[in-house]
Amino acid sequence: MAALVTHARRGELRHTFRTHADHVLLAPEHFRPPRLMGHNEFNMIAFHDADHGGPRGAGAGAVWAWRRFVEAGIMRRSGLVLALLTQPRFLGYWFNPVSFWMLIEGDALIAVIAEVNNTFGQRHSYLLARPDLTPITAQTALTARKVFHVSPFQEVAGQYHFRFALHSDRIAIRIAQEEDSAGIDTSMSGRLSPLTPARILATTFRRPGGALRVIAQIYWHALRLKLKGAAYRRLPSPPDQEIS
Repeated sequence: MAALVTHARRGELRHTFRTHADHVLLAPEHFRPPRLMGHNEFNMIAFHDADHGGPRGAGAGAVWAWRRFVEAGIMRRSGLVLALLTQPRFLGYWFNPVSFWMLIEGDALIAVIAEVNNTFGQRHSYLLARPDLTPITAQTALTARKVFHVSPFQEVAGQYHFRFALHSDRIAIRIAQEEDSAGIDTSMSGRLSPLTPARILATTFRRPGGALRVIAQIYWHALRLKLKGAAYRRLPSPPDQEIS
């Protein structure tokens, strides 16, 4: 999925950008990679189970995600599929600002874990579901208190409001972070298409660098914010719990 990503900072200091980032939607427990994509091995792009679920760099992948969903009261059952929306490794390099573990039943989205990474080597996840565990629709607003340091130009304060629209051929995700009159509006949307060697090659030539391109953009916009006068905040201690 070639996702259009938008990012808009609200408040006294404003900053907006739009970019594209390439994601894959896969079912880790049933994943069979095409040519040019590796699974727990090097290739042009790759998915490694250890990149997700639990401690950063030593994750347990789908095992961790299922454990967290079960703890939230969502039992494994026939027809319930665990999927992951993420950016793959590019030539062995990995960095992912946010990935989404999704529990899908038929056409319905039941629950999500938003797995957030910062550029300081830390990770925290937010489990999102309706209180009665009924399907999440495009009109459903899911709220989580911000407890994790993401940007050095923002306080660890306020709330996130998540919205998900999951269709057979398209995904759209919106995240609004609110802190008094300030905050950040982020969105990611794109069409789903089969992952083939030809598409991997085309994407690599269209947007070379993959995750390297993403991290470069993060530092570029951090520099622009600093030049605009944004105050730098020291790295606080991470949350005691790995998921909230």
